[in-house]
Amino acid sequence: MDGRSVGCEGSGQDAEYSIGLSWPAPRFECLEDTVLDRLTGLIWIRDASVFDFPVNWVEALDLVAGMNAEHAWGYSDWRLPDRRELRSLLSYETTRPPLPREHPFRRVQQTLYWTSTTVAMHTAYAWYVHMGGGRVFYSAKRQFGLVWPVRGERSRVIHPTGQTRCYDMDGIEMGCRDAGPFVQTSKGHSFPDSRFRAEAGGILDRLTGLCWYPDGDISHAKTDWAGALETVQQLNGHSRNSWRLPNINELESLVDLSCHSPALPDNHPFINVQEEYWSATTSMFEPQWAW
Repeated sequence: MDGRSVGCEGSGQDAEYSIGLSWPAPRFECLEDTVLDRLTGLIWIRDASVFDFPVNWVEALDLVAGMNAEHAWGYSDWRLPDRRELRSLLSYETTRPPLPREHPFRRVQQTLYWTSTTVAMHTAYAWYVHMGGGRVFYSAKRQFGLVWPVRGERSRVIHPTGQTRCYDMDGIEMGCRDAGPFVQTSKGHSFPDSRFRAEAGGILDRLTGLCWYPDGDISHAKTDWAGALETVQQLNGHSRNSWRLPNINELESLVDLSCHSPALPDNHPFINVQEEYWSATTSMFEPQWAW
């Protein structure tokens, strides 16, 4: 709770389980001025400040469109990354910047980077990622952030955002065909039909293979992080299943970014869904905090 290092065994924390795919070694392959992420299949500009200055959201999309018109680095399929693509770069074991320790990128600024993903609750806003601590925020599309273009077909490691609609600077829906470089709303594989299925006392997510507890309010009140970990341990004392607090990427995987209140797919089967939830992942930016 105070941010001091403790033994992982029996803690219920992220590092005890280390759930997820192992990163390839090396994870990144330099292709002159671009970098292939061998985990996700995405290709990034090596210079994370390629445009030098912050711009608003529409200007960010226009800059990427200009790259494509000029066949920058020999390609015309650059795009502004969506929220899940930009998050895929993050390492939750590092900070300032929150990237894998031996990353090859240059001029990564500890500031905000735009994604192409509109905020479903406030469509005049878009999501961005802070490359100081890896935090995800949203802001009015008229505010300013940096641009880090990406290209390539991503692997199934990165789940879809769920967004299929496009919006302008003022949050008014527009046809994606008219949205220029924002036609990437459908990038990646789709959510499976009948995504959730009741199974063995839980809800199986057929997209990720994770099984979730069906009741979204098992503590019946907000609790601190230690209380969240303890609540899950108590649940296991009355269940044949081995439940755990999800890590931040597992918790993110439930989110459908086309929906809000709650940000879950339509027709989800969960009950008592609340506004915010703890993950098992400590923040390396502030070890007294957790995600």
